[in-house]
Amino acid sequence: MKLSRTTIMKNYLLIALGFAATSSWAQNKKQQDIDAIKSMCGCYEITFDYAETFSSDSTYEFKDNYTAKAPAEWVFVADESENEIVLQHILVMNDTTIIKHWRQDWEYQPNDLYAYASGMTWNHTPLQSGSSEGQWVQRVYQVDDSPRYEGVASWVHIDGRHFWESTVPSPLPRREYTKRSDYDVMDRTNLHELTDYGWVHEQDNAKVKLNGDKRTTLVEEKGYNRYYKIDDANCSAGVEWWEKHEPFWTVVRQEWDKVFDKDKDLHLAKKVDDKLLWKALFELDKELIEDKERFSADVASEKVSKLFDSYILDEAAETNATY
Repeated sequence: MKLSRTTIMKNYLLIALGFAATSSWAQNKKQQDIDAIKSMCGCYEITFDYAETFSSDSTYEFKDNYTAKAPAEWVFVADESENEIVLQHILVMNDTTIIKHWRQDWEYQPNDLYAYASGMTWNHTPLQSGSSEGQWVQRVYQVDDSPRYEGVASWVHIDGRHFWESTVPSPLPRREYTKRSDYDVMDRTNLHELTDYGWVHEQDNAKVKLNGDKRTTLVEEKGYNRYYKIDDANCSAGVEWWEKHEPFWTVVRQEWDKVFDKDKDLHLAKKVDDKLLWKALFELDKELIEDKERFSADVASEKVSKLFDSYILDEAAETNATY
């Protein structure tokens, strides 16, 4: 049956309206996601609680629960573009003890990620075309802006809840990597959810032993990192510290971007001249920021690039320990 011109035009109009409605919904959803991510900014008191919960090995001896507290941590947008939000964490112990803490980058509809393998190796992993549509990757970095883990998932806004959840392999956490050698990789299920007091980073973790391609879960663990919103004045020392040190760490991020843009697997040395990368970078930060008036981004870029060349390996080192 031949359709009339009027019927054809109506069908085209309905299709066009459908596309417009879908596009509008996607844009509104993306803005909701952005608002949720930025809602994690502010000054917070943090509590850290972890407990091992289950092991199928009847001989396994459960470790003591871990509890810690951070008096103040400032979380803020360090950089932003249309599809990326960089959240930097600054730990404020007191007016004189400020520590550049971890960083989380959020990128909309990513094309690839660096998946943690083991030891000091992260594999560049292209994502199948269209597989990340409407989703965000959270890229988590060490204090020296080297990678830790990355996961892709959708932000969910339903029944008054706003959360994001993914499961990814990661290095041993800082609270354990110098104390334990009975497992090799932590499979993290990370849930970030906004709360009435701030936000929570809830975790369901599996501590995994590797034997070639075989993966054996040693023990499972539950974790809660609760971020309680406090007055911004408690983080003022961190704000001042970042204003002074931001030029150096911007250069560090830029140099890391050059490394990641090569789209190659990343192998790092644990130490060079018996020094961890974070320590070498913190010392360089102090050296170059003593007098901000004379800070040179070109000089900093040259020095950071040279430092990275000494830590980045062509292949995984057999003796590398988990960082």
